[in-house]
Amino acid sequence: MKTSLVWFRNDLRLHDNEVLVSAINNSDQVLPVFIFDDKYWDQSKFGHVRTGSFRTRFIIESVENLRQNLRSKGGELMVRSGNPIDIIKNLIHEFEVSAIYTSAEVAQEEKTLQNQLSDLDIETHFYHQASLFHPHDLPFNSNEMPDVFTPFRKKVDKKIEVREPHQAPSEIKTPLFTNPGNVPQFEELGLEEPKTDDRTALAFNGGENAALERLHHYFWETRELLHYKQKRNGLIGADYSSKFSPYLAAGCISPRKIYHEVKKFEQEVKSNSSTYWLIFELMWRDFFRFLMVKHKTSIFKITGLWNVRKEWEKPNELFEKWKLGQTGIPFIDANMRELLYTGFMSNRGRQNVASFLTKDLKIDWRYGADWFESQLIDYDVYSNWGNWNYVSGVGSDPRKERRFNIALQAQKYDKNADYIKLWVPEISHLDAENILTWHNYSGSDQKEMAPDYPKMIYQSEYWR
Repeated sequence: MKTSLVWFRNDLRLHDNEVLVSAINNSDQVLPVFIFDDKYWDQSKFGHVRTGSFRTRFIIESVENLRQNLRSKGGELMVRSGNPIDIIKNLIHEFEVSAIYTSAEVAQEEKTLQNQLSDLDIETHFYHQASLFHPHDLPFNSNEMPDVFTPFRKKVDKKIEVREPHQAPSEIKTPLFTNPGNVPQFEELGLEEPKTDDRTALAFNGGENAALERLHHYFWETRELLHYKQKRNGLIGADYSSKFSPYLAAGCISPRKIYHEVKKFEQEVKSNSSTYWLIFELMWRDFFRFLMVKHKTSIFKITGLWNVRKEWEKPNELFEKWKLGQTGIPFIDANMRELLYTGFMSNRGRQNVASFLTKDLKIDWRYGADWFESQLIDYDVYSNWGNWNYVSGVGSDPRKERRFNIALQAQKYDKNADYIKLWVPEISHLDAENILTWHNYSGSDQKEMAPDYPKMIYQSEYWR
């Protein structure tokens, strides 16, 4: 009897899971496994816990939901914690495993694990299933990958057929085992369970079921997809954007599933610029993934993709105030506090706080990227580090010195200061004009108007 081990990683779903489908089709029984890899709860070299409490909660819930869905098909999920290679070696011996099936990733750490798997002298199968476009369908080799998004989009948009999603298996046969393992809780991972803030944009419940419910809600119940392009820069509420990113990052939903649901929506309801724009954003996600295939570890280096030499400041007291939303700059503080208290921040906010850290404070961008890695519920190695390269001027932005005017950004995207008032209660009693022109007041005037709000750590003529 052939037993194949299915190692779930960033693909915590049954639908459109080629790894699982292929293992079932080529085996008598499969051993589904998820491993809480110790290193992802260690401290990074930049001093932050690599996986913070909000993303940890999301992963825990996603693994629990995966186990529930496997059980509904007659299967079971084995959960273990520790070093993945050591655990897999033991499972190969214990269950007489003949083959290993898992997803293919292209980032450094993930590829190192894949190489170690390949060295185990056992049949191994890797499947690309995290991108919209399959890598083998791209019309260029990795070394020909465009370094700027627009040329990439023009080469792939409407020129490559997006593969159909795989159907979820109807039945899953797993070997008998008496110790499936418990999903670790926060204390075991060295964290405290996070509190849910009432101001959070959305209660992000982890798992495939929640992902598919969110898809149905955003497309079919509310039809908010029709307004995505116009509302995507919003700051408050659940439906100003799709909020698919945490589910994509953990693989609770596949980009191909979303794409084909968009196409179904366009046929049955309407096609407009917003339906296209959601696909446009999925292409951005692919762009950063394939960029890493080409540039490899350069994306993590201080000089970025282009070996750009800049004089960066080391993290200091200003960096700590930035992290905690205590800069005295209302729009920056509102966004950083939302991240700190919920694990989420809008895309508009991310661009602004990253620009402020790197273009105004001139602090080493890698520390900002690492803080985002620690805090974001939707952390994705490719999008996170690729975007920080982009904003800091060492990556794929053709305008290397692009800099956000924080004051104008707040006036444009938070014109009534509702978002700032939500997250910065120290100044919520003031009217919008006072808040949005805060940078124009003297320190003494600011102190008089809001005695409990921190002093501004930075002032720029650029904002006036």
